[in-house]
Amino acid sequence: MATEGNNLSVYDKTTIPNAKDFRFGIVVSEWNGQITEGLFQGAFDALKDCGAINDNIVRWNVPGAFELIYGCKRMTASYDMLDAIIAIGTVIQGETKHFDFVCQGVTEGIKELNLKGDIPVIFCVLTDNTLQQSIDRSGGKHGNKGTEAAIAAIKMAQLKKESKF
Repeated sequence: MATEGNNLSVYDKTTIPNAKDFRFGIVVSEWNGQITEGLFQGAFDALKDCGAINDNIVRWNVPGAFELIYGCKRMTASYDMLDAIIAIGTVIQGETKHFDFVCQGVTEGIKELNLKGDIPVIFCVLTDNTLQQSIDRSGGKHGNKGTEAAIAAIKMAQLKKESKF
């Protein structure tokens, strides 16, 4: 397990660019809301801790994880001034292959947005076997993957800024 022994919420603020001049979008899946709200809070708190301003953080909700792709795509079209977008969702293994199809589709969709777009889209979608694993990674014993995603968003926003021609 990748998070075993690691706390997803730990970061060294001295190694992270100040986020005060960056604009962030966050697209949040409503499915498994207990988990996605925890991930959102972790991301929001980390962005704020690193200097982001409330007015520079835009949040949209979508019904489920699969809809994150369209939500992120529309957000990039609606807010060309964004520096990074965080896609937040969770898919928990069930008794059918639906889990596999949704996980694969969301992963490929977010990858395509990154390859074709100019705004980095950060993948903050938990793909766990159990609800407890998701709880542990959305503010539980392993910290918060949302925090980790926010730090990645800040670093990618900085890379985007530095790589402008």
